[in-house]
Amino acid sequence: MAGGTSQLDGLRGPEQGSSPAVKAVVRPMEETDLAGVNKLRTLIYPHYPEAHYTDWHESVWNWLGTHPAGDQLHRWVVAAGDEIVGHLAATPQYYRIDGRRVLAHTPADYQVMPQYGFQALSIMRKFFRTVENCVACDMVPTVIAVETRLGAVEAGKMQYAAKLLDVSRLPSPNLDDARRLFSRNGAGARGAYRGFEEPGAAVVEEDPGPPPVRPRAPIPAPVKGLLNRGLAVVDEALWSGMGDRVKVSRLGGAFDPSFDELFEDVAAIVPCIPEKDAAFLNWRYGPSSPQYPATVLVAREGERLLGYAVLRVTREGEDGYILDLTARPGRHDAARALLRETVREFRKQGTHIIRYRFSDSPTSPRKADLWRLGFFPRNDRSNTLLVKLADKGLHETARDIGNWSYGVGDGEATFWVR
Repeated sequence: MAGGTSQLDGLRGPEQGSSPAVKAVVRPMEETDLAGVNKLRTLIYPHYPEAHYTDWHESVWNWLGTHPAGDQLHRWVVAAGDEIVGHLAATPQYYRIDGRRVLAHTPADYQVMPQYGFQALSIMRKFFRTVENCVACDMVPTVIAVETRLGAVEAGKMQYAAKLLDVSRLPSPNLDDARRLFSRNGAGARGAYRGFEEPGAAVVEEDPGPPPVRPRAPIPAPVKGLLNRGLAVVDEALWSGMGDRVKVSRLGGAFDPSFDELFEDVAAIVPCIPEKDAAFLNWRYGPSSPQYPATVLVAREGERLLGYAVLRVTREGEDGYILDLTARPGRHDAARALLRETVREFRKQGTHIIRYRFSDSPTSPRKADLWRLGFFPRNDRSNTLLVKLADKGLHETARDIGNWSYGVGDGEATFWVR
């Protein structure tokens, strides 16, 4: 079991003498629970303004209900009398595993007040007793420990690479600042709330206080501009000849049938992949999506689609995320070209830093290409892919991350990125 027993200490309930006065129960969420769930979010994330954006959160849930398997969406609450003290959802997604279509669920929006730690385990147990198959992408050790305790297995660690485009994001070299940054709650950088920086991090944790502000190096504006221009010049020199023969352009409209063909060709080679045909991609990144508008780049050879990349810049405009980069297996030139144009696109949009989480697969760029383009590894902050499938044969295939083509934009981890 991942993490060991110590990771579950916070899930055993309150200390003797501090038990809640009202017995808490796990039950399906009802429409009348909505106000309580919204209040719970502000108690779990008291220092994040996004926690108070109730209309936006409801728009995300309404969108999830439009998924082709939306009737398989489940939500539960932990209720203590009239108070909602916990919440968990099961979001559905189709996968192609060993050539078979599989519906699996992901634990989502996992929140429990710290004094109800035992119910954090109970509500996750309800998830695993309800769904047949599970695929999850998590980062927080306590959450991973709960999932593995209830039967999920770690398929492996995803890759995490980042690239600096603006030197204003360089951290201060002050050691005291560094110690604070990497303390228990040192992940308080922009994007940590409900994104894939730390999905579910507040579950069964005491209120840690406001997240620390990452200290930045004091660089004068003229020097900063000069250094940033220098970074751009170095990039152009580094990627000279990388995929130059592959044409990359912006997708001008909806995902078309060429994406269906690409998906089927990928699924014929890669054993495990989310079912990312045109219908799914239009749902995931189209006008109703929380991440709309996203920038979509496509690589083509004539009319043939070689691959695509989906890019998203946060509303603050500083952080850029590669949500998906999929190239046709065997066409590493297309993956390189898409990666190169991704960097150029983010730089044009004024992004300060690029973040990319993915599984190393025949559809992704090679690590050597990432390092050549100036990306650096952040695998100390990587996500873990976990699976539990009812079919033993499919489970054995899925439990090895080497069999997967998976990007962090494919699942629940990025649904709440604004």
